Amino acid sequence: MSNDANAPLEPPNLPFSSRNSSFRSLSPKNENPFNSNSDTKSIAPSLSVNYLPSKFSGTLLTGGPKRRKNWKGAADDVMPKRGGGREAFKSNESRMPGDGDDDYDGVEFNTREGGRTKPKLRWNRFKWTLFVANIIFTGYTLTGLIACLLIWFNVWTHADIIRVGNRTELIISTLAASLGVFTSLLGWSGILLNNRAFLATYSFLLWIVFAFLVTPGYITYKKRTFNLEGKINAQWSRDLGLEGRLRVQNQLGCCGYFNPFVEATISQTCYARSLLPGCKAPYVAFERMALERWYTVVFSLVPAQIAIMVVGLLCSNHVTYRFGKGMMPKAYRLNMNSMAVIMDNYANQLAEQYGNDVASEILARSRSNLQLDAMPTVPYSSSLSASSTYNGAKYDSIGGKS
Repeated sequence: MSNDANAPLEPPNLPFSSRNSSFRSLSPKNENPFNSNSDTKSIAPSLSVNYLPSKFSGTLLTGGPKRRKNWKGAADDVMPKRGGGREAFKSNESRMPGDGDDDYDGVEFNTREGGRTKPKLRWNRFKWTLFVANIIFTGYTLTGLIACLLIWFNVWTHADIIRVGNRTELIISTLAASLGVFTSLLGWSGILLNNRAFLATYSFLLWIVFAFLVTPGYITYKKRTFNLEGKINAQWSRDLGLEGRLRVQNQLGCCGYFNPFVEATISQTCYARSLLPGCKAPYVAFERMALERWYTVVFSLVPAQIAIMVVGLLCSNHVTYRFGKGMMPKAYRLNMNSMAVIMDNYANQLAEQYGNDVASEILARSRSNLQLDAMPTVPYSSSLSASSTYNGAKYDSIGGKS
């Protein structure tokens, strides 16, 4: 075969030598191909050296998946793509990282093939549904948190009675509202950033918020429905104590439970000859009204909460029509060491198929075109494997001829 640079190479004839022999010829059995170069010890070659574009479907190599349903009538619109991702395996697509890049090695965000600027990313119907659901969720959780804080700060009339007589329900409601506000903020972060990890956590926390939401509703409903008067009697006698009774007496303007002589706390307005009525009737009436309003509000939010949970489960993974950031995983991005492995493997195959002289010339021409003279090299074994078609032929590292 002529060694002229302009002469076309004669196509090889099947069967080729096995790829295993080519890979085995890269290095001896107990030799690490990167041990000879101190600069390459700390950087492992990319995992993509073992992948070929032919292993991927035509959809992945020709622009990625299309929209499931086109709402504007454009039949061949390709989804906007951010980053290299699976398209990095297309022909003429760079997978080499840029200088100084850490998380976005070799990724371009502002232009695409053909020099045209990428169109603005539009929200799909899943994202809009999630957006509306989170607005509703944010609205009632924030309202509930404000209401609980107003009770804790004793802003509303008779709020101190709730802090004394319904402290457990108030604490659980405050926790539910606080967790709901935090979950809604996490949802906004996931929606606006298209972050599926945030949205997955958001969908999980919605269930916990639901549990905290229905708990005070169940407690207040059970307390009001089943023997409220008996529970108030036990609470006044055993749980409130002197300070709690005094606070209820001051709020309701009463003295003692039945009269000033029965379980009363002495104050400036409550004493033995006081004309104030007992606290049982007004206290039971207030508790009956407060508890009814409490569980009514809570149970009215349950359908909305369940709907938001369903929306989160169905839509959190579809905020965009592509999955993830669309970037090649870092372990599969090419670096100079990976290119050294690929080029040397390529040269080894050429040597097996065409001979050492032709392989040397082709590789030298490739290095000059790709400007890979500074690329690290991988040492070969002293001889090709026994299965090589050229018995006893020796092929020195062409990378060392740069």
